[in-house]
Amino acid sequence: MVEPEKPGFDAAAFLARAGPGRTIIQLAPKDVLFSQGDPAGSIFYLQKGRAKVTVVSTAGKEATMTLLAAGDFVGEESIAGTGGLRLATATAITASTALKIEREEIVRVLHEEHAFSDLFLKFLLARSMRSQADLVDQLFNSSEKRLARILLLVAEFDKPGEPEPLIPEITQETLAEMIGTTRSRVSFFMNRFRTLGFIEYNGRIKVNKSLVNVLLHDSLAQPKHRQPGALTRRCKKPGDQDAPIAHAARQGGI
Repeated sequence: MVEPEKPGFDAAAFLARAGPGRTIIQLAPKDVLFSQGDPAGSIFYLQKGRAKVTVVSTAGKEATMTLLAAGDFVGEESIAGTGGLRLATATAITASTALKIEREEIVRVLHEEHAFSDLFLKFLLARSMRSQADLVDQLFNSSEKRLARILLLVAEFDKPGEPEPLIPEITQETLAEMIGTTRSRVSFFMNRFRTLGFIEYNGRIKVNKSLVNVLLHDSLAQPKHRQPGALTRRCKKPGDQDAPIAHAARQGGI
């Protein structure tokens, strides 16, 4: 007697619904998925919304490590072994929906379902490459270029399909933490980007594709005396070329 074939595993359906070892949770802005130091017994899959991952030093200083979007996993350290602790805190930025998967369930599915293992491995590789790019960005790029890159990532210009130019509400303090500079410098660069038409601001920040030019700027031919990464507007009067930027900076932060 021929046994009926087992239906193929549907990874998308697994991540969309609650089930054994899986719970869907609704989060309001500022709700916490897990906190630094908590037992690491589950992993989360963000179905909808945006979140951030932060870490607090022993001196009490908080830093934002990364921002999360729909389709991201977080808390994967729980798979490394039992009895571990959370290394960071994950907090919702917007109203969000997440699937909480217990450690035993995620380990089972990784072992038994190759389709899910492939999906999860691709995610981990993408996150590893993103972390390497973040490190290179921090080590070698100017704070102006680092800010441009973060804004483009938050707007999801790095993902297939149409980007989401209106980014979630994010404070300048958080942006400053992520790029390793001061809030005043972020305010200056944000006003510069707005003056040059790279972003728009009317309650929420809209990121325009032209912001990519900031990342490409250092590859263009420049006079040796020009500071790398600096953006200036071409004007008919050489003496006036920085005036609009200086004026925008004096208007205060966004």
